[in-house]
Amino acid sequence: MALTGSIRSGEPLICASELYRFYHNGDDETFALRGVSLSLYAGEMVAIVGPSGSGKSTLLACIAGLDEPDGGYVDVAGDRITRRPETVRTKLRAKLMGVLLQSGNLLQHLTVSQNIKVAQYLAKGEHPDSSTLLAAVGLEDRAAAWPSTLSGGEAARAGLAVALANNPPVLLADEPTGEVDAKNEAAILKIMHDRAEAGGAVLVVTHSDRVAREANRVIRLSDGRITDV
Repeated sequence: MALTGSIRSGEPLICASELYRFYHNGDDETFALRGVSLSLYAGEMVAIVGPSGSGKSTLLACIAGLDEPDGGYVDVAGDRITRRPETVRTKLRAKLMGVLLQSGNLLQHLTVSQNIKVAQYLAKGEHPDSSTLLAAVGLEDRAAAWPSTLSGGEAARAGLAVALANNPPVLLADEPTGEVDAKNEAAILKIMHDRAEAGGAVLVVTHSDRVAREANRVIRLSDGRITDV
């Protein structure tokens, strides 16, 4: 299946340059990111690993345009997403990125199928049949289920289906296998591999050794800095 969004040949789908992010707590200043730069190209799956508090989730949020870095910038398929109006960032995400967070991926008052259709409508102004996407994540029999009735593995796969609703060229996933068993981890890994093989790019934050082993590249963060690529 062809991916949506414009992809310029030879250019990275994600280019993050010298990202800094810090937080204040009273007189204390905590640096979450200290000059992080990375590129992500079509056809690859890259894992970001590191101890808790190393800046992994902050990095993903800055790349997705969900958080603003205090320094540096992010380009997505050649378009700047950093320090742009929220309307512009939302449009770029809808067109070019699928984002799977650790929680909050599903609207609780909508069924699994309705969640996918809303994501499709917001991105394209239409809501095509969601059955193919549900089948891809193994949830064709849970289309009418409410999020509160899903198991941890089902919720993770439903959130992934929502992230892929617009068939985006870039998939960003924060601990997608953190709450699932080995069988569901394998299923999620296959979906991410399929995205990369279809010409997309996958950036995944993970504590899972299995996910890291399956990635084309591993980027290690420690104390807000890249220590190994």
